[in-house]
Amino acid sequence: ENPNFNGNPKTREISPDRPKAKNKGQIKSDSLLDSETGEVVSRRLMVDGNGTSGGNSHQIVSAAARATVSCRKLRINPNNEVRPDNYEDLQLDFPNPVYKNLEKYLPPDMLVSNREERVRFMTDIMLSHLPSGERSKAQKHSDYRSKIVSNYQPLHRELYNLVPRLCFVPSFLKAINENTEDSFRSIISEASPGVFVFDMLLPSFCEMMLAEIDNFEKWVAETKFKIMRPNTMNKYGAVLDDFGLDTMLDKLMECFIRPISKVFFNDVGGASLDSHHGFVVEYGKDRDVDLGFHVDDSEVTLNVCLGNQFVGGELFFRGTRCEKHVNTATKSDEIFDYCHVPGQAVLHRGRHRHGARATTSGHRVNMLLWCRSSSFRELKRLQKDFSSWCGECSCEKREEKARTFDAIRKKYVKAVRAPQA
Repeated sequence: ENPNFNGNPKTREISPDRPKAKNKGQIKSDSLLDSETGEVVSRRLMVDGNGTSGGNSHQIVSAAARATVSCRKLRINPNNEVRPDNYEDLQLDFPNPVYKNLEKYLPPDMLVSNREERVRFMTDIMLSHLPSGERSKAQKHSDYRSKIVSNYQPLHRELYNLVPRLCFVPSFLKAINENTEDSFRSIISEASPGVFVFDMLLPSFCEMMLAEIDNFEKWVAETKFKIMRPNTMNKYGAVLDDFGLDTMLDKLMECFIRPISKVFFNDVGGASLDSHHGFVVEYGKDRDVDLGFHVDDSEVTLNVCLGNQFVGGELFFRGTRCEKHVNTATKSDEIFDYCHVPGQAVLHRGRHRHGARATTSGHRVNMLLWCRSSSFRELKRLQKDFSSWCGECSCEKREEKARTFDAIRKKYVKAVRAPQA
């Protein structure tokens, strides 16, 4: 697609590359209340575009386990005296924030149990309310991940636990620690409406990530293990969550990206990001060349260039659109091109239409984190007006206000002239 085309861009929606499943990308929202007892039996689940809840792996719940779960109900109202534990050091089937939110609803006997038992109980509760087809799909993906994690030997194990001082430039860490809008704006520039740019990763961290990715790809080639690619448009690259970096990326989203998104993207659930899809993409010779015009399956997208030496590959942005207006024309003030800089991050709404120009020489690797909000996705289904972030909805709203004002003005003028007649 021509990024300068100002008519119908025929925008694609890019989503994770996963086996197709029924009800893909829909919210599986089992009732919060048991129909017989009136007690809470589950929290809401968001089935992501890859058919899994929160983008993490799962284990099938046996009939006996589901029976046990059904006999132990969650509380109707949250126990606000409970201080949620942090489970990110455990092997989790759902994002850590989901467990922390659900913990307030645990029955008293479960609150005094050990962390592993609480995690098993909450996991069983959530998985028991997935449709059987989704459970089967989740089991296959869980087996797939287990095979990788049990056989792949990481090159840099320090990457798998996020250590801020080893990852981020001092200016970024300082702004995060201060955690104010002013501190964020001091390091972040809005290069174009809705596109935020800032220095983020240390060169040493980028080098370690590149080495780890290269090591993983060598393992894949040597073992002839067939891996799932990042999404439906990229043929090269890897899903970072699938070889053990999911806990690190959870922390990256929760502690570093969500505070920023709360300030700049609160209108699309930036304050309630609760799951992610993390991956790397590769461009250059014998890799992907470019990336067509598309929107992401995310509320907020983080895109960071890791290196190497390359020419080309610029990102082009063409305005944010809701589903209804995704193929509408681009306005002149929505056209923006961005040149990648290693270690520099770009943060934008997932619905911001964009693509990547051809990488004409060299080899470029980018790390992406699609951040999602299950609560925003559920609310969005009930809304029709997205003028706070959709460029076309905003334009239509302004035009409607102008028409209304003009009609009132004409009516007033007519009323003033009537007595004179």
